[in-house]
Formats: sequence, structure tokens, C-alpha cells
Amino acid sequence: MLKKQNNKQLAMTVAASVLILGLLSACAVTPAPHATPGTGDTAASEIPDDTRLLDPAALAFTSEASGPRLKRASKPGLRDKLPPAAEDTIEDDPELSDGTDLVADDNTPGLDDGNDEPGDLWVRIRDGFALNQPDNKRVKNATTWYTRHPSYVARVTEQAEPYLHYIVNEVEQRGMPAEIALLPVVESAYQPFAYSPGRAAGLWQFIPATGKRFGLKLNWWYDGRRDVVASTQAALDYLQYLHDMFDGDWLLALAAYNSGEGTVQRAIRENKKKGKPTDYWSLRLPRETQEYVPRLLAISAIVARPEEEGVALQPIADQPYLTSVDMDGQLDLSVAAGLADMSVEELQRLNPGFNRWATDPDGPHRLLLPADKAEIFNQGLASLPPEQRVQWVRHRIRNGETLGHIAARYGTTVDVLRRINQIKGNNIRAGKYLMIPVAGHELAGDMLTARASSGATRQYKHKVESGDSLWQLARRYDVSVKQLADWNDIDAKKPLRPGQNLIVKSGTRGDNATALGKAATQRKIVYTVRSGDSLARISQRFNVSVKQLLNWNQLSKNRIIKPGQQLTVFIDVTADSSAG
Repeated sequence: MLKKQNNKQLAMTVAASVLILGLLSACAVTPAPHATPGTGDTAASEIPDDTRLLDPAALAFTSEASGPRLKRASKPGLRDKLPPAAEDTIEDDPELSDGTDLVADDNTPGLDDGNDEPGDLWVRIRDGFALNQPDNKRVKNATTWYTRHPSYVARVTEQAEPYLHYIVNEVEQRGMPAEIALLPVVESAYQPFAYSPGRAAGLWQFIPATGKRFGLKLNWWYDGRRDVVASTQAALDYLQYLHDMFDGDWLLALAAYNSGEGTVQRAIRENKKKGKPTDYWSLRLPRETQEYVPRLLAISAIVARPEEEGVALQPIADQPYLTSVDMDGQLDLSVAAGLADMSVEELQRLNPGFNRWATDPDGPHRLLLPADKAEIFNQGLASLPPEQRVQWVRHRIRNGETLGHIAARYGTTVDVLRRINQIKGNNIRAGKYLMIPVAGHELAGDMLTARASSGATRQYKHKVESGDSLWQLARRYDVSVKQLADWNDIDAKKPLRPGQNLIVKSGTRGDNATALGKAATQRKIVYTVRSGDSLARISQRFNVSVKQLLNWNQLSKNRIIKPGQQLTVFIDVTADSSAG
């Protein structure tokens, strides 16, 4: 009897132990999934020992087609496979017993539970690198340049931050190497208003013809080459087209993106005739193209191993910075900025495709806003009366006026006047009225330029570039050399230093607020005169006047220009898209 009782107690003790162990095992289940984008992983054997004892709360799911993966949110840079215990738990889950991959999405229960701190976007980019890093002198030279100019890398990182997450997403969705997301570093330094002497514009540096070829809209109101969304889609379409053309060789595709497919094809044909290799490194290409791919590989090498290269990369949160909102029609950009509780300047930076004070009447009817501004904007737009979306003027036609005169006066186009007022042709009658959309609030004329109201003084900070002089800048901003020197406490006779910051003020010599406002969209380029060029032809090419060319370059009216001569030209990039 006693023996049976002891056996019974022993059985109860064992059962209790099993129950306790089961409860402890259940407590070891990984946390609720949290969607964090990412690619790539680290083999379990490569994980340091201390990471195997991580608190599950420090881990978050990442959605991948290959199955569930974890990353350590508290330590950007480490991407781990699931610890064995967590893998066993998932496999035993009856909901997943069919072997399907666990993918966290926006509808996953508990998505916002646990650690919400985003990882570092550089880690995600690094994990997606796929291009070979050759032991090449050109790449080494480019890498050395970047490492010796850390301030440049820091500035590019800052400029890239609003756009990089979106571009990385688009590159990943197309299955492209992550290095492609760094191409705007080489093209434009991630400056959306970048402009080249060849009339290439935007982050991806499209010339007008190629932009139109890949569906980018260019008109008086809007330039798709500078639209972050439209230009990114066009650039990736073009790169994919080139990748297919050159049989999957990304380096040849990148070279063709820079110099044109015809240039690369001719170089390949020449090498074939001579029995030489036809890879990128063996081709005879223009000097710029010879340096183009190495620069991309160099910046990729720095992102891949910043500590080894001695460069400190400022972390960028691996989470959306921008969101697209639908406006369903034309909207004054100052009104949009007010609805989003942000400055017009910040709105312009995120939406650099718009040339004027309002969005294009014919679309695109979307704005890019910081993710945390979308809700307040949508609420405000929903309650905005239709007549307040764009401000209007009722203009009485006077004797001698034409549609062209009226359009110029109000900073709009003849086509807009015709469409709004249902006019066919150019005939208008004195005494009749026209409805005209005009800039509201502090927007003026043909761009987002702040007016100097009530004689108030405003100022702009100009960063000196190579070749700048006080004389040039004074004419550029419609001020005097003495004023520039006095504002900045400098000797007017001494040369300026590249990188030096100068203060330029408005409300002092006439009204130069427009010049100050346009400085945000104005770029200085150095144009090399070609055979057959004249000042008149160059002025037409860049939509400037001959007088401006003479002033900027201190040339006399009868001065003959020669091929190879370099001219300084200041371009308002918002005027280029309508120049044809």
C-alpha cells in the first residue's frame, strides 16, 4: 500500500515537473511579429555567442520571401537567423504546420507591440549589395577621394535622407542590386535641383529627350525629371532596359546610363573587331564614363565597410520618411504647406517637380509629405472649400491687351487662360472679363519666391563655389559689391574661398526678393564653348539673355567666343523644362 502511494506521489511529482517545463517553454516563445523591411541574413554559425542569449523583446521580424528572419533592432548592423528554440516554436504552431513562411504585414495582430525602434537603412542597403568589388586602381582612387572628403559624404547623406528609403524600396522590389540606390550620389549628390551643362536635371539627371522617352512629363508647370517618384520609376525602367540590352551586365548598363547605349555598343564592336574582351573594364569609353562606375563602386565600398574606410556614416532610420497624398486637382502650394503645417520651402524640397506656385492643373495630382504630416493634411484638404484651393483674379480686358500679355502679367500661360475661360484661338474683346488663377499668400510670380513685404529685410545664405566673385554675385542678386562686403565683413578686393558662406539681404537695393527666392532653384554651371556656338545660340540653349552671359563673364558686346572657352552660366532650373 505504501509502495503504491509512493509511486502515485512520484507520478504526480513528474507530471508537475513536466507541466512546469511546458509552461516555461511556452514563455520562451518569440514576441509578436513586427514588420521591418530587410534583405539578406547571417548564417547561424557566424552569430557571436552573446547574441544567442538576446532578450526576445529586442528582436523583431523582418518579412522576406525566403521565410521569417529576425534582426536585432537595438543593434543596427546585425542580421540573424531565428535562434533554434524560436524556429522550433514556429514549426510547432498549428497555424503554420503546413510549412508556409511567416510574413508580417500591416494586418498582423500585435504588429506595433515590442520594440518599435527602426534599424539603420545603411544596414539594409549593405545587405542588398550584389556587384563585384574589383581590385581596380580607378575604384581605389575614387574611394580615396571620398575618404579624404568626409564633409562631402556627410552632406550627401543629409541630402539623401528624405528620399533614400523610398528609392531603396523601389530597387528591392525590382530585384536590382542595392548599389543602384546609391547612383544619385554619383549623379546629383542627392540634390533634386541638380543641373548639368548638358541640361540634365534632378536626382537621376535626365536630359529632356531621355526623360520624355521614359514617360517624364515636362511643361511650364511641372518637370518630371525633378519629381522624386516619377524620375525614380523612369530611371529604374531605363536601367532595367539597359541591363536587358547588355545581357545582364550591370556595369555595362551603368556605363550606358551615363554615356548612352550607342556609345557603349560602339566600344563593344571595336573590341570585338580587335579580339579584345568586351567587359566594362576593357572598353575604351569617354573619360567621364571611365570614372562613373568606379565612383559608384567606391561609395558602395564605403557603405559596405565605413569603419575600415575611416568614414562615419550618419545613421538613417529604416522607415518611410515620405508618403504620397492625393489632392484630386490643382492646389496652390502655399495652401498645401499651410494644410500640412510646414514651410513652403520644405514642401518644395520634397516636391521639386513643380515649377510654379501651384501644381499642374493636368496633374500629377499628388504631393510627397513627411509621413507624420499626411493625416493633418488630408483632414485639412477634406474641409477646404473648392474655391480656396487656388486663388483667382477677375481681370477686365483692356484695349490692346492680348492673351500673351495677360498671361505674362499674372505668371501663367495662354493655354491655361484659354482652357479656364473656354476661349478658342487668341481673340479677346476689351471690356470682357477673364478668370485667372494667381499665387496666394507669400508666393510670387513664376516660382516659390518669398516677397519682401512692407519693406522687411530678408536674407539668404550663399555658399561660394569655385570661380565665384563678389562682382558676379552682386549682379546675380541685384545688390552692390560694397553691400556684399559690408554684410559679410570682408575685403571687397580679396578673392572668395570656395565653401565660404556669404549673407545676401533683400529689401536694400530695389526689391531683390525674387532674385533671392530663385536662388533655391538657380544653379551655376560652367559651359565649354563648342564649334559653331555663338552667344545667341548659348543664350537660347539655356533660356538666358545675351546680356546676362556678357555680365556673368565680363565680356564686351563684340567679343568673339572660341571653341574650348569656358563660360559661367546661372540657370533657373524651373525655366528649363519649358524651354524645349
